[in-house]
Amino acid sequence: MASRNKPKGTQPNAPGTPPPSKSRRVAVVGEGLSPQGTPLQRELIVIAQPESMLRANSGRLESHVLGESVEISSLSSLLADAGAMLQPLFGVSEDRLRHTAQLLSPVVEGTMLDLSVYYQVQAPDEQLDQLAERLREHTLIEAAYVKPPGEPPQMLNDMAPSFEQAPTVTPDFSTRQGYLDPAPGGVDARYAWTLNGGAGAGVRIIDLEWSWRLGHEDLMQNFAGLVGGTMAGAANHGTAVIGEIGGDSNGFGIIGIAPDAVMSTVAFSMPSSTAIRMAADRLGSGDIMLLEIHRAGPRNNFQARADQQGYIAIEWWPDDFDAIRYAVSRGIIVVEAGGNGGENLDDPLYNTPGAGFPAGWTNPFNRANRDAGAIVVGAGAPPPGTHGHDHGPDRSRLDFSNYGALMDAQGWGREVTSCGYGDLQGPADQEDLWYTDQFSGTSSASPILVGTLACVQGVLRANGRIPLSPARARELLRATGSAQQDAVGRPATQRIGNRPDLRQLIGSAFETNTWTGALFTGVVPAGQALRWFSASWPAHWHVIWTIVPTTPQSQAGSPQIRYSIQTERQSDGLITYWITVSNLSSASINFEARYAVLGW
Repeated sequence: MASRNKPKGTQPNAPGTPPPSKSRRVAVVGEGLSPQGTPLQRELIVIAQPESMLRANSGRLESHVLGESVEISSLSSLLADAGAMLQPLFGVSEDRLRHTAQLLSPVVEGTMLDLSVYYQVQAPDEQLDQLAERLREHTLIEAAYVKPPGEPPQMLNDMAPSFEQAPTVTPDFSTRQGYLDPAPGGVDARYAWTLNGGAGAGVRIIDLEWSWRLGHEDLMQNFAGLVGGTMAGAANHGTAVIGEIGGDSNGFGIIGIAPDAVMSTVAFSMPSSTAIRMAADRLGSGDIMLLEIHRAGPRNNFQARADQQGYIAIEWWPDDFDAIRYAVSRGIIVVEAGGNGGENLDDPLYNTPGAGFPAGWTNPFNRANRDAGAIVVGAGAPPPGTHGHDHGPDRSRLDFSNYGALMDAQGWGREVTSCGYGDLQGPADQEDLWYTDQFSGTSSASPILVGTLACVQGVLRANGRIPLSPARARELLRATGSAQQDAVGRPATQRIGNRPDLRQLIGSAFETNTWTGALFTGVVPAGQALRWFSASWPAHWHVIWTIVPTTPQSQAGSPQIRYSIQTERQSDGLITYWITVSNLSSASINFEARYAVLGW
């Protein structure tokens, strides 16, 4: 249940595009492919000085500020000399992005999300670092940085297909999906399915990564396919992810945690932040987005490694952080893989900005600095004995999983049964019949959170309740579930969070209460209007305000005051109420501001 602490502060105030084609991609690194066949593409991101009002249209640069023509010319020459092109990172015009920003509620109090200042530079990879240095020196540019390639958190998933004869009918593997079972071993999805909407009905989900088997036999009912980008690389990883979430309820193979949710995909054939915004524009409030990606961090100088040691969650990079904020500002729950780098994300190392980051950047892994609003997921051990293996105490941190205060919840990071790979069933040349018993990593953990949240949202929708906001979803995940356990050398203080328990989570989402109170009093002089505000009310509360005159008593038999209530989305999880009180009489009026919380 939410806190009943009174909201703070009562002070009077005076009234008052298509994805880029192959020829336009950012250049690749080395051979251009990860060991799993995923394209490796570095990205050069530029942030323009907001006051420059920079505009880029089909490679032509201009400024809407008088007197900037010389600076625009020098910037154009700098890019032309390198054979480079500058274009808006988020795919639409700067003016449209500014307009959209004005319509969104801020995630961080007091800031406006402005995606219009972000650009990507298309240039040969060997020129990116030098070009970034030159761009940083230009007066129109606030920041320019090169991002290491994004990769799926999948270094553990090297399973080989069995290549046995295809069965006439695929067996039912659902009994091997222990993560569906009651808590504490699983998330108790089978309980959620007994409830109206509990299989995710009415919820839309987009998985963002690189490739999927769009024709897999267990992804035929509610899988809408690819809705953005171009697939590349091996499809097993993505196929296993969406199988966990939305595998069909059909009596054979596996079943997803939320089989009634509508799944679709967006491919990272474009900069990751571009893909995040594209996906967000296809979803609505209460829907869910999954980011199956991490990057090489500063621990190993941002260098790609086969073991993915030192890889971290992508919100550390400014454009990805703001793209996530954009999605969360639209009410979309963003689930972000915490990464397989084995990193302590509380390490002071992450306080140091990357080369070329903007001057005001602060470490987002410390949410006291700023908060993207995502739900960040760690990888925990499944119950010992699952599939005959022991990875340590149930719910203990697996050694590869990143950890720290940022982590909100954990899912199974080993022994996940799903579609793809073919180690459980893998007939030759029939990948649409492949299944795995060993999907692993924060890759396998994060879809468990997505499916769990889809079940909750489905139950809430089916019962006429408001779906969880991103902040409320995170709050409930941290307050419920099966606690993380210690392992030798990996104590629970290395936080990855609780494993969700749908029975608890749904119960908490439906908990409510009602109460009334008088928050403050005020005085309005005759014939005047004054405004007060009351900040930091939980956004999921239903609140009614009444302004009641207390003295003097009316002698005229007519209204003494008129009031109006306006609201401001202070942050993802908080509301500010603005209360304007007008005195309609010829004498000063004392009043009392009363509220009624009707529940949530």
